[in-house]
Amino acid sequence: MAKKDVPPRWDRTMQQRLARGEAAALGEFYDRFASLVHGLAHRVLGDERAADGITREVFAHVWEHPDSYDPRQGPLRTWVATLTHRLAVQRLRATETAALARDGGGTAEELEHRVRRASVAARADYIVQSMPVPLRSALERAYFQRRDYRQTATDLDITEDEARRRLRLGLQLLSTAHDTEPPGAPPGYGGAV
Repeated sequence: MAKKDVPPRWDRTMQQRLARGEAAALGEFYDRFASLVHGLAHRVLGDERAADGITREVFAHVWEHPDSYDPRQGPLRTWVATLTHRLAVQRLRATETAALARDGGGTAEELEHRVRRASVAARADYIVQSMPVPLRSALERAYFQRRDYRQTATDLDITEDEARRRLRLGLQLLSTAHDTEPPGAPPGYGGAV
């Protein structure tokens, strides 16, 4: 494995600690990734209680199967996001399929459209959370505060050219949310699983 492909030391150490059954490791893992897991699950499912359930499932899976993480496939953060996405989409499909059978409203195509839309939204959230802070800060000002590149440059105390560069790069990364896999994700993350 090339040096740049080696997972961060924290990832390797955490996996080893979880494999040894260290309860403190699970606590640290939870502290680091709980908001990511819950946020992605909530984004896909649109339901707080369902997101809580997925969060519990993800951390139970991590505790019971720490060796299912393959460091060669990418960082632990991406693996956790992939697992969360897969479980949340499975839950969404099951819930929506049951609703279709019970109510008779809607079609399988509409269900797949809802699942794809939820998947894209979850990938977009993951991409924004994973992008470097300078890019995220520029995008947040442009999107949430309705700032143009000149105002963003002033707010961040950078040149206008740098503000345009950050916004362009941030938007390019964000546009990949419609792709089958986000940048750096292992196979299986993208799509509507």
